[in-house]
Amino acid sequence: MTTAQPTTAHAPGGPGAPGAPPAAPMPAPGQRRAAVRAARDVLLFALLLAGAAAFLASGEHGLGYQWKWYRIPRYLVAAADGAWTLGPLLRGLLVTFQIAALALGLALVFGLGAAVLRLSGSFTARLVARGYVETVRNTPLLTQIFFIYYVIAPVLGMDAFASAVLALALFEGAYAAEIFRAGIVSIDRGQWEAALGTGLSRWQTYRRVILPQALRRVLPPLTGVAVSLVKDSSLASTIAIFELTQQGNIIASDTFLVFETWFTVAAIYLCVTLPLSLAAAGLERRMGTGC
Repeated sequence: MTTAQPTTAHAPGGPGAPGAPPAAPMPAPGQRRAAVRAARDVLLFALLLAGAAAFLASGEHGLGYQWKWYRIPRYLVAAADGAWTLGPLLRGLLVTFQIAALALGLALVFGLGAAVLRLSGSFTARLVARGYVETVRNTPLLTQIFFIYYVIAPVLGMDAFASAVLALALFEGAYAAEIFRAGIVSIDRGQWEAALGTGLSRWQTYRRVILPQALRRVLPPLTGVAVSLVKDSSLASTIAIFELTQQGNIIASDTFLVFETWFTVAAIYLCVTLPLSLAAAGLERRMGTGC
């Protein structure tokens, strides 16, 4: 009985020859299809950008506007006595950050409190929380700012800055309340029964068992609330808060650089909110994969 010999013979200098470099692996069919789809998407995106650029160029040509972008940098940073200082737009941005940060902290407190009240066993507490959420969500934010500034603030002795913070916090807190409530309700009922069965009170169950899990689930949508809050803070300019939008309004009025100023203001808002939106999307992916 003869032993079978290998039938594959390598040509001298071929890929399998001793000392020859290994052959490059061929891409799998799935990888080739993914590469084709990616190239097609890039091409479509480039065509879309080109179309948008052509549309804007045609509009600008018909407008006949004399752009003066070279005058804008001085409103971002300025040199004084040999040192660089913040221009009015960036100073306004700092005020926007202050308003948004304070309002976000209060909005989380209002939202969590309203969510807990809506899930409580007290009819009065549920009625109060429901009234707060529905009233705020179904009325314009601008009206709420005016109401707090002209009606509530004189009674409580608040200035315009505090009025803007309170109005924004109440407005975003109503949306945060529904997010918190959805997160709490999503926790399995067995978690409640197990915690209460071990002797924990309702408050201890909230604090030690329910809220840590619920907060992890609602973190991505709460990031979206922060994005909305930064943009909504522009309405604080209506009560003479010198935040970013108000500074842009002053510059546009003084210099008649209307388009350059407001496009710059929009770009600054975009630079602030886009990272937050990307962070929210990243959190959603992480939560979706259970990481």
